[in-house]
Amino acid sequence: MMNAQPEQLFSDEKGIVLLELARETIAARLGILRENPDQLESRLTDTDFQSPRGTFVTLKINDRLRGCIGNLNPDKPVAEGIRANAINAAFHDPRFAPLTREEFDRVRIEVSLLSEPVPLEYNGGDDLLAKLVPNVDGLIIRKGAYGATFLPQVWEQLPDKKQFLRHLCMKAGLSADEWQKGDLHVLTYRVQYFEEGH
Repeated sequence: MMNAQPEQLFSDEKGIVLLELARETIAARLGILRENPDQLESRLTDTDFQSPRGTFVTLKINDRLRGCIGNLNPDKPVAEGIRANAINAAFHDPRFAPLTREEFDRVRIEVSLLSEPVPLEYNGGDDLLAKLVPNVDGLIIRKGAYGATFLPQVWEQLPDKKQFLRHLCMKAGLSADEWQKGDLHVLTYRVQYFEEGH
């Protein structure tokens, strides 16, 4: 249920609360009545849920991406970030139509808690490749007005470092080989994530 580690680890029990929060938030927006919303609110009073942290919410149907939105910087409390990103992943990801009530029961939710991104110093494309840690590093790249990120979970689909960087560059709107030029601003972060069972 967990992967690599941000500064402060959440227990599996708290991860389940965050998954419930994301699902309840989407259900409410769809007008689906759920049981015991007050019980969930009472569990969110724990101080961990009020700590600032970057968060992402990812939605999948049949193991295919159905929405993914997050905030990289720790500018919101965890609970607030999960609420906002659940709504955005379900209804405002520009790659997908808004989630429907018919899809709601089939969607599987994943929440990610991020460590604060730190700059990665490197000297050229080969050095960048050497410094990447597959399945551990989340990556942010920036160049001018362009930028993009991949969560560490993306390594599961793109285990080859070069492919990972190519796809990330293209996601940012850059040429696929931009990473080889050595002038990207690169940051890394770690993630603890929780996902609903199938």
